[in-house]
Amino acid sequence: MEYPTDQLSRYTFNDHDVRGELVQLTSSYQTLIRGHDYPAPVQEVLGHMMAAVSLLTATLKFEGHIAVQLQGDGPLNFVAVNGNHKQELRGIARLRAELSDTDLRSMIGKGQLIITLTPESGERYQGVVSGDADSIAEMLENYFEQSEQLHTKVWLHADGEHAAGMLLQRLPSSGQDLTGFEHLATLTDTITAKELYTVPAEELLHRLYHEETVHLYPSQPVSFVCGCSRDKTLNALASVKPEELKEILDRDGEIVMTCDYCLTEYVFKPSDFN
Repeated sequence: MEYPTDQLSRYTFNDHDVRGELVQLTSSYQTLIRGHDYPAPVQEVLGHMMAAVSLLTATLKFEGHIAVQLQGDGPLNFVAVNGNHKQELRGIARLRAELSDTDLRSMIGKGQLIITLTPESGERYQGVVSGDADSIAEMLENYFEQSEQLHTKVWLHADGEHAAGMLLQRLPSSGQDLTGFEHLATLTDTITAKELYTVPAEELLHRLYHEETVHLYPSQPVSFVCGCSRDKTLNALASVKPEELKEILDRDGEIVMTCDYCLTEYVFKPSDFN
């Protein structure tokens, strides 16, 4: 079966002051988790986070970067996904103990979701929302309610092969009437994970909102881009004391650095430091 893959679609409604987004990820998500040996529940969390960052990036009104980190005192103590306005994403998760329970609260423990926005020009902004929620989608909804006072509804799904998400957001110009937003949210609640993974955006929106007039904008490709390089890794080693580098080179004959995100290995010989 041909799956809709690695694209973000934006849409609006003629009769409602509501905007929507739909992201469907396959190869970029598989690349992000490949080789890391993450347990299935952690793969699912990373899929939710990856879809969430794509949706959040599409809400930005500037060119720049976004970082979303989920931190806690549970066995899954750190999950981070970074993205930019080009929809280039990367991410990582860290466990400090084996998982005994697989619900999000048990995995994360007491924690928080940290969202950092870094424009290419302008001031950096950071928002923090409690991790006391049953899902990452709920945390994001709380974030928008607290930081931007915008009614927002988020749906996230992932299964280790596909990741997908949808977002509905009431526009600031819509006043206090929530009727249209709540109507569209009720319709969107009927979507299944399988439909999100397998149905192209235009058909999916028609299924959900066939009685509405929906304007679908051209889709934007989403990709996994690590951004590491041999030069960047060598520059990072410049912060290590020369005597420590010499000790490793004398002992091993080389220094091997592995990228946390994409697992690429970079090997440096003594001649690289001359």
